[in-house]
Amino acid sequence: MSVKITSDSTCDLSPELLEKYEIGLIPLSVIMDGKMYRDGEDIQPQDIFSHVERGGALCSTSAVNVDDYKTVFAKYAGEYDAVIHITIGSGFSACYQNATIAASAFSNVYVVDSQNLSSGQGHLVVEAAQLARQGMGAQEICSNLNALRSRVRASFILDRLDYMQKGGRCSAVAALGGKLLKIKPCIAVRDGSMGMADKYRGSFDKCVEKYVKDCLKDRKDLRLDRIFITHTPVDDGAVQMARETIRKYAEFMEIIETDAGCTVSCHCGPGTLGILFITK
Repeated sequence: MSVKITSDSTCDLSPELLEKYEIGLIPLSVIMDGKMYRDGEDIQPQDIFSHVERGGALCSTSAVNVDDYKTVFAKYAGEYDAVIHITIGSGFSACYQNATIAASAFSNVYVVDSQNLSSGQGHLVVEAAQLARQGMGAQEICSNLNALRSRVRASFILDRLDYMQKGGRCSAVAALGGKLLKIKPCIAVRDGSMGMADKYRGSFDKCVEKYVKDCLKDRKDLRLDRIFITHTPVDDGAVQMARETIRKYAEFMEIIETDAGCTVSCHCGPGTLGILFITK
């Protein structure tokens, strides 16, 4: 059986991984000053950061609409025995709802709610592609993904709070206090939604070190095939610190660095770094 894997652009996989596994991406819309752009195609994270640095308002994202899903599904449904589309978590966007409506027009299109975002979603996309290459059928792949999604651990640590403040997720007083005290919040996906998980204090590199340690130290339930380091623009030292600390506490077969896309960039801004992995 030939199975095509597709995903929303929010999966934050590198061009190399997308090419390796022949994954099709369907872009969300990014709204900047009332104008719509296609995520990753005619707008990139740096465009968002430059716009905000010039004094522009925060950008927002909009779900893929039903017609756009239908167009992509129609293309692949005729070329492959089955199509599996993995969406950003239904708690973050209407993508899953819209994709499910679009898929109902086809007998061989399946939709999986990742209940995650960024490369947390990306883990499921890579997993689906690997299972498809092993010859597993579409329904069995979907069952595997639905069982796996609750074991994906996704979190990020933020070096700055101004994007959270402008987006209404952090008061001006809290943002100022956080800056003065060098507090770096950690946000994590839990039960399909994002919330505050912890707070760190100090330089960003040291906070990254403590964050990674807290995530990985003494864990006996890690699946060690891969871990993602996904980030918006940060100093190279922070990424290197994340790599070194990961290696100190766990022997992953692959440590994969990816750039956070427009969704994470819109809400968290520059100076955001996360490690995303799977448990047994």
